[in-house]
Amino acid sequence: MSVEGAERTIRCLVAKVGLDGHDRGAHVIARAFRDAGFEVVYSGLHRAPEEIVQAAVQEDVDVLGISILSGAHNTLVPKVIDGLKEYGAFEDTLILVGGIIPEDDVAELKDLGVAEVFGPGTPMSETIEFVRNNAPERE
Repeated sequence: MSVEGAERTIRCLVAKVGLDGHDRGAHVIARAFRDAGFEVVYSGLHRAPEEIVQAAVQEDVDVLGISILSGAHNTLVPKVIDGLKEYGAFEDTLILVGGIIPEDDVAELKDLGVAEVFGPGTPMSETIEFVRNNAPERE
């Protein structure tokens, strides 16, 4: 198969930030993304925001999915976003947050640059379609 005309594979990093040790959701979404044809890297548990930024930059991902259940999203997600900005990777990375996020915090996360927040019970098809429709275009 030639490279010309081939559709580019969407590259995703599914990341667990902070001390949150519940990673079932991250595993489920990583597998769903893989099954949808995305290239997926999983960060593993207990990653610092700086580690996630480094992984996103080094892997040159299109999508960064942050899974968080601990309630520290207002502290940790902005640090990830600031780190992506420092490396000039913010503008071409679709940032998603999944987990237990109070409705009152969703607007604030979106104001910071999170494209969407997916809570428990979101159909996988909805998340996958969102990624397909919103992943940044690259050459």
